[in-house]
Amino acid sequence: MTEFDLSDFQPTDDLAHAETMPSRWYTDPQILELEKERIFWKTWQPVGRADMVARVGDFFACEVVGEPLVITRGQDQRLRAFHNVCRHRGMLVAKGKGNRRSLQCMYHGWTYGLDGKLINAPEFEGVADWNKHDVCLPEVQVAEWGPFIFVNLDPAAPPLHQTSYNKIGAEIKANGFNIDRMSMVERRDYYIDCNWKVYVDNYLEGYHLPIAHPGLFRELDYDQYRVDTFEDYSSQYAPIRPAKPDDPRARDRRYIRTEEESQALYYWLFPNVMLNVYLDNMSINIILPLSHDKTLTIFEWYFEQPGTGSGWESMQQIIAFSDEIQQEDIEICVNVQKGLLSRSYDRGRFSVKRENGVHHFQKLVYDHLCKAK
Repeated sequence: MTEFDLSDFQPTDDLAHAETMPSRWYTDPQILELEKERIFWKTWQPVGRADMVARVGDFFACEVVGEPLVITRGQDQRLRAFHNVCRHRGMLVAKGKGNRRSLQCMYHGWTYGLDGKLINAPEFEGVADWNKHDVCLPEVQVAEWGPFIFVNLDPAAPPLHQTSYNKIGAEIKANGFNIDRMSMVERRDYYIDCNWKVYVDNYLEGYHLPIAHPGLFRELDYDQYRVDTFEDYSSQYAPIRPAKPDDPRARDRRYIRTEEESQALYYWLFPNVMLNVYLDNMSINIILPLSHDKTLTIFEWYFEQPGTGSGWESMQQIIAFSDEIQQEDIEICVNVQKGLLSRSYDRGRFSVKRENGVHHFQKLVYDHLCKAK
């Protein structure tokens, strides 16, 4: 794509002297086009669940920021991912999900096996220098991780098991969490009028908790809240504050857990995946740009045998409380996007104590856009 000037952002490693990303990086449509090419199409992206392709013949269609894909489980039981585009005239070869022996373009009937190879091209006799055995849907990297299916459109990208997901998976298991046995119980999609980076910025700091999230602030031990940054991910330490018997605020608490139940792991993985892991449940948040100023935030909740009675009630309480926090964050992000369009603002400064996670994310965005060409 055509290069354009990105010299207005030169981040420093020194958080005490660092400035935030310029507002143009949130409002210029050209920035998003570059992000698609250098960030989203070069990183591992969750696109579905392993249970969607558990049986031979299962498939589902999906997208990675506008790039159509299809995931299949072939007759050889192998998991595969392909560009969901017929090699004839560009029509999709799969929609939705289901179970089939083949994939067929609904335009001219070209048929592909679940291994991507062309099986039949009707009425194509006489075409010179063409052999159907040479035609195949372009394959992309795909892998299972926990209950999820991930893809990476970059053929040169390291396999998923060589990335930070492997380290995080081992850490989750070592802490006694078993995400492989969890299954999805609910999904909610939130459409937000903001740039995707506005939402990620907001997630990566607890600085706004006392003002913007009074309910969550009551639950957490804010003084101990911290964000630890690593090469391409960060983790948050946000312990739930134990309730004291004589604390008058305890009656306003949404959920009070024992010390063991309060253990949790919170991860953000560049560029757009958040994982919140507890002993009996997990949620994943996937942040997808729809345009330079509109974002889809996907929330999925996974539970290990929620059952009925108190387990089911607790699960519904967690989902409702999460939705309450999300609604508060949506209002923040929409208004921040409006502020970024103001002629009076271009960039700000970071709280050294509270915003190291945001600084880390913004540096990673810069590195991918300006260094990894």
